[in-house]
Amino acid sequence: MKIRVVIADDEPLGRSRLRALLAKEPDVELVAECADGDEAVAAVRGHRPDALFLDVQMPGRDGFGVLEALAGEPMPQVVFVTAYDRHALRAFEARALDYLLKPFKQSRFQEALSRIRERLAARPEAPRDLSIRLRELLADARPPAPTLHRLAVRVNERTLFVRVPDIDYLEAAGNYVVLHCGKENHVIRETMATLEGQLPAGFLRISRSTIVNLDRVKELQSMTAGEHVVLLRDGRQLPMTRGLREVEERLRFG
Repeated sequence: MKIRVVIADDEPLGRSRLRALLAKEPDVELVAECADGDEAVAAVRGHRPDALFLDVQMPGRDGFGVLEALAGEPMPQVVFVTAYDRHALRAFEARALDYLLKPFKQSRFQEALSRIRERLAARPEAPRDLSIRLRELLADARPPAPTLHRLAVRVNERTLFVRVPDIDYLEAAGNYVVLHCGKENHVIRETMATLEGQLPAGFLRISRSTIVNLDRVKELQSMTAGEHVVLLRDGRQLPMTRGLREVEERLRFG
């Protein structure tokens, strides 16, 4: 018997990512995709799914509002999906089975799906203590990488140290990264994936190849075909593939 799943996320890229991962699971059937909270409530009531992957921040009724609307009704196993870890405690208080923090790896998604399978196989089950869930969440978390303050750049026979706050944005170039600092560019032998985990909170990856210093952002601009660009204070434009609302939120709360 297949696990019937509903996805609720207002970002098309978020839904596409989950859809692709679920499609690889032979025992899973995606029965509905929702772009807002009201659609999610209707989908749960109409399809009675086994599991719900639920974004926290959506227009109108947010993820917590969806659960409030469904209070007292048969509930699916809920996995919250969001870009902001500040929602974690409230998610577990709302008795979510799990919590996926964007951008998550396939292995982390597999863990959440395994928990869904275990919970469905174990019904009926007494509610688990919140502290146990939080301990499990913390046990899965890796210790944070040290925060970078300077990057070493080799220039002929010298080593130049570039202050991280002086970087406007970083651009991937194969196994190298280009540091754009005003009118100067520096190339270092490093990967974006490694640097992304070590940069301060004021930096955000806006596309596969670009990480921007949020202090340098002047505005976000809409282009054709639903595309957006980040406009820096010096006039440079950077293509953006990350969700618009997510970037706006990071710019507001830094």
